[in-house]
Amino acid sequence: MKTLVPAVAVWGRTAPSHSITALMITDDQQTIVTGSQEGQICLWDLSSDLQISSKEILFGHTASVTCLAKARE
Repeated sequence: MKTLVPAVAVWGRTAPSHSITALMITDDQQTIVTGSQEGQICLWDLSSDLQISSKEILFGHTASVTCLAKARE
């Protein structure tokens, strides 16, 4: 049985270029998730004063990310 481990890269204050094709905000309104034309998913911190800062980028898709949805508990 194969175990899949997603690749995660973290960067500093400057995020890589990212052509946004999908967007989702978490229920707690503290994280924005974006999908890109390049197949990346990015996580962004959203502060209470609406400042956005990059957090993580997830690689692995081979096609554009055109839809995002959260899983049910």
